Amino acid sequence: MSTTQDPATHPSARWSVGGVFLEALATRDYAQMASTLSGDVRFRAMLPPGPMDWNGADEVAGVFSSWFATAEDFELIDASVGEVGGRLHLSWRLRVRPAPFGIGDGWHVIEQQAYADAADSIDTLDLLCSGFRPERTTDRI
Repeated sequence: MSTTQDPATHPSARWSVGGVFLEALATRDYAQMASTLSGDVRFRAMLPPGPMDWNGADEVAGVFSSWFATAEDFELIDASVGEVGGRLHLSWRLRVRPAPFGIGDGWHVIEQQAYADAADSIDTLDLLCSGFRPERTTDRI
């Protein structure tokens, strides 16, 4: 865990690492994503199957790759970086086709909300996931 900077006094570092993380997600650059994570990052996720937990930058980037890398079509619909009570808040909504894990061939939307402890890199990442949902015409913004 990074202890050289107090994130409360250096919000720009926290927001910058959040922006780079989202850019890496948008371009599916999982090596770049791993570079935003501390070597011993803890990633906890509440997924439709249930809670999951991973550790380490390469493992966490690999999880995101397993979710999104195989999609032939991939669009970032919306993303934001903010702060809640001293924690970095990241959110994004994606359209993918086909969805992974045999979920379906048509377009699917997925929204994820994440909260992170970060300064120069992300030390912890806690995520809530909507799951891959079949797109309806009303889902488009």
